[in-house]
Amino acid sequence: MRMRGGPASVNIKVILLFTAFLIGGGTLYYTHTLVKKLQVKEKQVVQLYAKGLEYIANSSTDDSDITFLFENIIRPIDFPLILTDAEDNINMLSSTEIRNIKYDTSLSREKLKAFFAQKIKEMDEINDPIFVKYIAGTDTIILTKIHFGDSELIDQMKYYPYIQLLVASIFIIIGYISFSQIKKSEQSNIWVGMAKETAHQFGTPISSLMGWVELLKINYKDPDKVADIAEEIENDTEKLNKITARFSKIGSKPELKKLNVIEEVNKVADYFKRRLPQTGKAAEISVEGDEQAAALINSELFDWVAENLIKNALDAIDHPAGRIDIKVKNSGGHVEIEFSDNGKGIDIKRRKDIFRPGYSTKRRGWGLGLSLSKRIIEEYHNGKIYVKSSTPGTGTVIKVVLKT
Repeated sequence: MRMRGGPASVNIKVILLFTAFLIGGGTLYYTHTLVKKLQVKEKQVVQLYAKGLEYIANSSTDDSDITFLFENIIRPIDFPLILTDAEDNINMLSSTEIRNIKYDTSLSREKLKAFFAQKIKEMDEINDPIFVKYIAGTDTIILTKIHFGDSELIDQMKYYPYIQLLVASIFIIIGYISFSQIKKSEQSNIWVGMAKETAHQFGTPISSLMGWVELLKINYKDPDKVADIAEEIENDTEKLNKITARFSKIGSKPELKKLNVIEEVNKVADYFKRRLPQTGKAAEISVEGDEQAAALINSELFDWVAENLIKNALDAIDHPAGRIDIKVKNSGGHVEIEFSDNGKGIDIKRRKDIFRPGYSTKRRGWGLGLSLSKRIIEEYHNGKIYVKSSTPGTGTVIKVVLKT
C-alpha cells in the first residue's frame, strides 16, 4: 500500500524515456541509411551523365546520340546540377548546364556570377565534382566539371527524423507532465481519502461507545444489563485497538500467519450483526463453507478488507430483505472467499473502476475502501480480489483468493 510515487513510477518514466530514445535513434539511423543510398544512386546518375558526355566528346557521334543523352539522362535529373569548365566558369545562357536551381533572372551578371559561385561551393561540400575528360593521345583534358547537390527528396528525408523527434519529444514532455500531474492528483486523493477513512474507521466504534455510555446511564442499576453493555464496550475498545494496529502497518511489511479463514470472517460478521439495528439496515449476514480452510493472512489487515466488503454490500442494499452471504472454499493451494449481496449491482462498464482510488457511487463517498482492500490483498497477501459477477438490480459477488 504505497502512498507515494515509488520505484515503480520511476521505472515507468525511465522506460518511457529509453523507449523514446530507442525509437528516435532507430529512426535517425534508418533515415540516414536511406539518404546515403539515395545519394549513391544520384551520384551514379551523374557519373552516367559524365560518361555519356565523355563518350560523345571522344567519338564521332551524330545528333541522335546527343538527343538520346538529353532525353534519357539529363531530363529526368531532379537534383541541382551545374556544369562548368575546368576553372569553374559557367555558361549562364545555357539551360542544360544549370538545372533545378531557382534564381532571380533580373539580377545583374555580376550578382548572378557570385550567386552561382556560392552554389558551386555549397554543392562541392556535399558531393565532390565529377570530371568529364577528353583523351588526346597521352594527354587528358578536363572538358567539364559537373557540380551537383542533393535532391529535394534527400533534403526532406534529412530533416524528417529531426521533425519527427521534435514532435515525439513534445508528446513525451506532455505525457511526462500529464503523468506527473495524475500521480500528484492520485497521491492527493489518497491522502485525503486516508484522512477520511481514518475518521470513518474510528467513527463507528466511537459512535457505538457513545451509545453504550447512554445505555449505561439508563441501566446503571441493572447488573445484568450493565455486564452486557460492559462486554460491548470492551468489544468496541478492542475494535479501536485493531484500527490503530491497521494504520500502523501501512507502509511496512506485515507478518502473515496461517489462520482459520472462517473464524476471521465470523469475527467481522458478528461485529456487524450486533450493530445492524443501529445502522437502520435490514439485512441478514451468513457465513458458511470449509471450517478447516486456513490461509496465510495478517489478521488486522484481512479484517479491514472483510469490513470494507461487508460495508459496501450493506450500502448497496436498499430494500428490507437484504442478504449478505459469505462462502469460504478450500481450493488446492488457495482459499476462495466469496462475498455475495442482493443489492443494486454494478454496471459491467464500472467493474474495474470500483477498485480505483477516488471512485465512488455514493454521494459522500471518497472511494478508498475497495482500493485499500485491493492493495492489502494483492500487495501484502499476494492474493487476488475481483468482481466475479454482478447484475444491476440483482446483486454482486466479489471474490477474494488467498494463498494457503
